[in-house]
Amino acid sequence: MTPVSPGKILRGADVSALLISDLVNIRYLTGLSVSSGLVLLTKERMTLFTDARYLEVARRHAGRRFRVSDGEELALALRSVRICGVEGDAVTLSRLAIWKTKFKNTKFVRTSGIIEQFRRSKDDEELRAFRRAQRITCEILRRVPMAIRRPIRETDLAWQLEVWARELGAEGMAFPPIVAFGTHSSSPHHHPTSRMLRKGHIVQVDCGARYRGYCADQSAVFFTAQPTALERRVHEAVCAAKDAAMGAVKPGASTRSIDRIARDVLKGYGLEQYFCHALGHGVGLEIHEGVTLSTKAPDRELLKNEIITIEPGVYIPGRFGMRLEEELVVGA
Repeated sequence: MTPVSPGKILRGADVSALLISDLVNIRYLTGLSVSSGLVLLTKERMTLFTDARYLEVARRHAGRRFRVSDGEELALALRSVRICGVEGDAVTLSRLAIWKTKFKNTKFVRTSGIIEQFRRSKDDEELRAFRRAQRITCEILRRVPMAIRRPIRETDLAWQLEVWARELGAEGMAFPPIVAFGTHSSSPHHHPTSRMLRKGHIVQVDCGARYRGYCADQSAVFFTAQPTALERRVHEAVCAAKDAAMGAVKPGASTRSIDRIARDVLKGYGLEQYFCHALGHGVGLEIHEGVTLSTKAPDRELLKNEIITIEPGVYIPGRFGMRLEEELVVGA
């Protein structure tokens, strides 16, 4: 990926130094996935502090983009840093208290969402990784009709999705798959059970592959018998809402306005009251990152090359639910 310069990040944070502790943000900045580490940004450089488990691979990977030091050397580096920003959303109170005790010459100030803002707009390398995850997910969903031609449990289908993802070259799933049969589909975040598939069940699948750290996220509905009149109407409404919202996606578009477009379509079908979650969200190194497309969330303007989902749904308690979801690269 194209590295963001430390100076640009520090200007965004309005601090002269910034200590990054969120492991996803560390991966974004360095390209390394570690279970323990800190990145210190100063005007002069970016330094990854980690332990012996990662030092060799980190030094081999770093090149000229950043320095690598043993974690014990952080105290020395902070001696010349009088004020240092920290990620307020990622640092626990106990960890901050330890830092204040250990690094007495440094005053720590809270920042929020600095690296996350830079993560919103993806570069070419990030988009290639996402596109691969997206293609794998499309192929997984293409295989579902074959799997539901025979009796199968929700948990078995969920496991089969993960097997396919691995076979197709994914690192794994971006999140535990949602597989719901029949009345279970009325719960948007249903956890797969031992329910056996029966003819007439609606099958709701929500899944996404992960490739080189980047996530995909798609939802599809499958019928195991001729749909009822209500099922056809709900499916038509959700399709129309998704298409209308996707047509409004462009750089600078309002997240709230896109959500409203989808809800207005469902309202026209008399189904808006059954849409109980946000229309979509940002996607990247995390399955939920960046913006939320909802009238209840802060209104944001979409950025070029931001990846978002559009996922309207209708959930009729005790009967069934349907959600259709695709990802889009804004402005692509």
